[in-house]
Amino acid sequence: MFGQMQNWPLLVSKFLDHAAINHPSREVFSMLPEGGEFRYNYAGLSDRSKKCAQALGRLGVTLGDRVATLAWNTHRHMEIWYGASGMGAVTHTVNPRLFPEQLVYILNHAEDKVLMLDITFVPLIEKIAEHLTTVKQYIILVGRDHMPDTSLPNALCYEELLAAEGGTYEWPVFDENTACSLCYTSGTTGNPKGVLYSHRSNFLHTLLALSGDTLGITALSVILPVVPMFHANAWGIPYSATAAGAKLVLNGPHHDPETLHMLMIREGITTTAAVPTIWMGMLKYLTATGKDCGKMETVTIGGSAAPRSMIAAFQERYGVRVNHAWGMTETSPLGSLGSENAAVQGLTPEQKLDVQCKQGRSVMGVEMSIQDEEGNKLPRDGKTSGRLMVRGPWVIDSYFKSETSALEADNWFDTGDVALIDEYGYMQITDRSKDVIKSGGEWISSIDLENAAVAHPNVLEAAVIGVFHPKWDERPLLIIVPEAGKSVTHEEMTEFLSDKVAKWWLPDATVLVTELPHTATGKISKLTLREQFKDYKLPLA
Repeated sequence: MFGQMQNWPLLVSKFLDHAAINHPSREVFSMLPEGGEFRYNYAGLSDRSKKCAQALGRLGVTLGDRVATLAWNTHRHMEIWYGASGMGAVTHTVNPRLFPEQLVYILNHAEDKVLMLDITFVPLIEKIAEHLTTVKQYIILVGRDHMPDTSLPNALCYEELLAAEGGTYEWPVFDENTACSLCYTSGTTGNPKGVLYSHRSNFLHTLLALSGDTLGITALSVILPVVPMFHANAWGIPYSATAAGAKLVLNGPHHDPETLHMLMIREGITTTAAVPTIWMGMLKYLTATGKDCGKMETVTIGGSAAPRSMIAAFQERYGVRVNHAWGMTETSPLGSLGSENAAVQGLTPEQKLDVQCKQGRSVMGVEMSIQDEEGNKLPRDGKTSGRLMVRGPWVIDSYFKSETSALEADNWFDTGDVALIDEYGYMQITDRSKDVIKSGGEWISSIDLENAAVAHPNVLEAAVIGVFHPKWDERPLLIIVPEAGKSVTHEEMTEFLSDKVAKWWLPDATVLVTELPHTATGKISKLTLREQFKDYKLPLA
């Protein structure tokens, strides 16, 4: 027997219709790559998104065609998200920080029909355009007054395209399992892999993100998603903000602390989301200038672990709650979030901070399991580490164009992370499976060592890798970028870390460098570091 309720397809265009009808005057603000600012509202976003859909239709884009974007967080990028996906095409967000060879591979593998790009990235695409085999049309996201003289064939001006459309358009209705958007993994090993989201998966992910235990976005929120829209759909925030009718502030190409703080104060930001490096920079800016965080209430941090000292500083000095989040491209991306539950309310402030340093509880809709190599479930005791496995309605089934499943038995997806889950349900990433240091048959968490090291006042950034040891197989090597004008010795770091980690975890050596290599998504590239230090000889080895 089936229920007798309306079969209402879960399509992302519903978010925009809802916002335009119920929150038409709520602001959407954008900084522009060509300079200047743009301010309108959800009624305007709806109108221009429909014009975008009409323009793409006139260019021959149809159901299932891929429309690539190479763009910052702007109102135009939002319009493409809703315009392309709303009409039944697939919005393919491309990370401009990838190597040119990876960009060529991704654009060709996705078989993108149209490439819509900010003026910032025109020179980048001009260099590789001859290698793009499927792109038929380039659209530059500017008005005529900023249209560049470009070698891209038949390049069109976005604002002129929209101006030619009437905007009288009804979003088509189709199966909710229709492909909606496409993101590629960063491809640290091998070619990047495509993750193809459906309207249904994005819709369900958005409903979850709105809950108070997750991002907690409401109609009263003023949200600044610093995380780029080409990083796992900006953690779904562009959809969530629209669905809630929250004021949305888009920072364009600007990620410096001064500009972000200006937006924070001027626009009345209440919540924001970004990777730890953004907020480490903001903390230094606040400390140096003596400024405050205005109306900011919460910061969601993901991408990599946030240092304990930074979490404490934001909360104790500025009254801003810091929530860790964990996810990946393959999980749409939200998998866990570190909001407080009843079980930890009675803990001391220091104990609560211990919990906050973890990556949080699995969100409703995502099941988590810690398993050994044979697929046996391991206890949730806060001590036993194993493979972090997930499953749920917005977790990948198979990669784009792959004929094989990405899942193991019982539909579990192996995240590639090593983690533990404590008795309160909070998960903590202890390492990536390929980054964990195996010393004498025991595991050492490079992440825990790095987090402890960056708390040193003279340390700007830190990375830990395993290097060969004749007795223990591997031992940790600590690689540090010191603060400007500062230095730190191995002996000083050993003393500093001695009461923060187990004695046998202490690094065998410390190396100072001027900078660390990073991936296209801003994470430290352990792959590059292992190659750079593959012949390193430990002093005591």
